[in-house]
Formats: sequence, structure tokens, C-alpha cells
Amino acid sequence: MEEGTSKSPSNPGGTVVVADVPGVDGSGAPVVAGSDADCFDPFQWDTREDCEVRQILDRIADKWSLLVIALLDNRTLRFTELRREIDGISQRMLTVTLRQLERDGLVHRTVHPVVPPRVEYGLTSLGCTLHETIQSLVNWTEAHRAEIAAARAAYDTRAVG
Repeated sequence: MEEGTSKSPSNPGGTVVVADVPGVDGSGAPVVAGSDADCFDPFQWDTREDCEVRQILDRIADKWSLLVIALLDNRTLRFTELRREIDGISQRMLTVTLRQLERDGLVHRTVHPVVPPRVEYGLTSLGCTLHETIQSLVNWTEAHRAEIAAARAAYDTRAVG
């Protein structure tokens, strides 16, 4: 790809002034050292499927993962309890979400040897650090809820008129 261009869907024109691109100096050279330096360029996340940053963000930023992590703060829950608490999630989607979070080291699964088996889920220490970040996002959302509602109303008025 040419310097100063991008295939990102969020940038359909494809032209970027390289001085304005985070992680790139005025000449177009990456500022961050290392082989994964271009993973830090947000315009490349849509085209670099092998970028671990993109993969992790895709996982933790989806709505089901955020809800599971929020619900598991300082407690363990069984599968059925999680499903009951998360409105609209299917059994299959909860299973997939929990497996992915477990694979990423954010959730641990404990199987108790009873009949029928009892399985509980909780946050790992790594998952707890992510919960702190999610809580900051929730706090920001609550603090700016009225501003966002006003912006939406103004946008909707302009879009109709």
C-alpha cells in the first residue's frame, strides 16, 4: 500500500496526511519500534487480520464480553445465572463468549465434581484488571448520558429536516 493511503472502511477516500496519523512521523515512518509497529496505526486494523491488538479489541469490545466481565466482578456465577442476567443472549452465544474469554485468560471455569456437574465462572486476575477499565467506560457513559441524548436528538432533528 502507498504511503499516506489506507484501505479502511472508515476512511473510504484512502488519503491521509501522514503528519496527522498517530504513530507515524511527518515522513510516514512509524514512531513505534518493532515488527508490530503498524498494529498501532488504527487505519490498518481493518486490513491486518493477523494483528493481535485488533483480535483482542474485537474480543473484549463486543457487547456480550463486556456484560459477562461486568457481571463477574468480585463473584462467580453459574452458566444459568449468567444467562438469566444477560437479556437477549442465546445459550450458544454465551457458551462461545465464555470459551473465548477463558481462552484469552480473562475468565476461569471451575467444574465441581457433583452430579449433575456444577460449573462456575469467575474473572481471573487479568480479567479483574480489564473490569477496572470497563468500569471507567461505564462511569464516563453515565457522566455524559445527557449530552449524548441531546446530541442524538439534535442529529435526528437535522436528519429528518
